[in-house]
Amino acid sequence: MLSTFARRWWAVALQGLAAVIFGILALVWPRPTLVALVLVFGAFVLADGIFALVQAIAWRKLIRRWWAVALAGVAGMIVGVLTFIWPGATGLVLLSFVAAWAMITGILEIVAAVELRRLIEGEWLMVVNGILSVVFGVLVVLFPGAGALGVAWMIGAYALISGILLIVLAFRMHSWLHDVHRDIKRAFEGLA
Repeated sequence: MLSTFARRWWAVALQGLAAVIFGILALVWPRPTLVALVLVFGAFVLADGIFALVQAIAWRKLIRRWWAVALAGVAGMIVGVLTFIWPGATGLVLLSFVAAWAMITGILEIVAAVELRRLIEGEWLMVVNGILSVVFGVLVVLFPGAGALGVAWMIGAYALISGILLIVLAFRMHSWLHDVHRDIKRAFEGLA
């Protein structure tokens, strides 16, 4: 079971890489127009949702609460599509999308991590990433008047940290795959 789970390390790595790239772009160019910020955010959330849904489908036979990851993916895809449908939305609407997405995906990621603790070590990275998402969402709700520059920096910092955590998790998953293969090889060598 761990081998099947660990084989999807690349999807987690791509999700983390997308978050890191988005985070860097948001931090380097914090003064984009609101429409550009909406479109970049929409693309990021849509891609994040697709990767989460791919993971959920792959994990459906491994964990009981695979649906939590699937719901997080669907929520991301819906918010991503909504940002493309309404690119001229006001800053407050964008903030509402950002906050809702961050809190929903954070809670669902924590639920998935609790379920995964039976299968893997290091699920705490998912818990930390989920908590980070919830805290980020709450901060956006509490401080909506921070302005576009502040929001861009908050989004950039969040995406960068989240992406780094996901990349670390992906490489841990990759090392688990190598451990499984090593154990299988040792078992066959013991039979010879």
